[in-house]
Amino acid sequence: MRSVISVIAAGMASLLSTTAFAADYPIAPPPPIAPPPYVAPPPPVADFGGWYLRGDISMTNQKVKRLDNILNNAPGVSVAPVHYEFDSGTAIGFGVGYQFNSWFRGDITAEYRGRTAFNGLEIVRLNGAVIGTDEYRGSKNEYLIMANAYADLGTWWCLTPFVGVGIGYTRNEIRGFTDINTPNLGVAFGEKAHKTGAAYALHAGVAYKATNSLTVELAYRYLDLGDAITGDLRTYTGVNNTVNPTTFKDLTSHDLRIGLRWQLEPTLIAPPPPVVPLMRRG
Repeated sequence: MRSVISVIAAGMASLLSTTAFAADYPIAPPPPIAPPPYVAPPPPVADFGGWYLRGDISMTNQKVKRLDNILNNAPGVSVAPVHYEFDSGTAIGFGVGYQFNSWFRGDITAEYRGRTAFNGLEIVRLNGAVIGTDEYRGSKNEYLIMANAYADLGTWWCLTPFVGVGIGYTRNEIRGFTDINTPNLGVAFGEKAHKTGAAYALHAGVAYKATNSLTVELAYRYLDLGDAITGDLRTYTGVNNTVNPTTFKDLTSHDLRIGLRWQLEPTLIAPPPPVVPLMRRG
């Protein structure tokens, strides 16, 4: 009996000794879990580049420097203008442009400038003595094509001030022109006529980005339209002793414009990089 107890006691002592020895070794951690590989975000795709469409409505305030007629150059004749006046008018235009970068863009526009009434008054002298007056009536309109370049001057709260220049081609038409000399009971008429030439423009304004695609502009434009001409003047009896159309010299216009620009490709924003989840160790 004692032998059996001794064997059991020896076995228990050996088991406890082995367990205590094994407890002295640390438990190895599990191998680390590698994060998934990083995938670079795709670059933004440029579809239409910076192309845009535009439309404009303008209020025009036009002026003419002087009126020339060959009869005013007769010996001893002098003409003193009292006033030349155009009524205010409207213009409508459309165009296509390209935004090259954040500060430079350009466009080409076609515009119809509506008919505006004209009236003027001159005092006519012969050898210094007043011999009458010339009272003028008529109307004018234009067809205008312009190439414009603009510099955007920075953006604050969606507002972008800009300046620009333009050069183009204009067709200036005069209609229904009459020249009335009341003291001498003289009346002359000019047929409809037109004159073409170069046009120049200066722009200044501010643009408001209403949406990613739509921009609203409020702008001022100074426009040099060159000259216009009437048809040959004839008296009310049909008599005409010389070819004498009247030339409108140095036409200019101060325009207030409201425009809309529709970006065919909205501003592209690169997508953010993918979020890599953090893996916890077991």
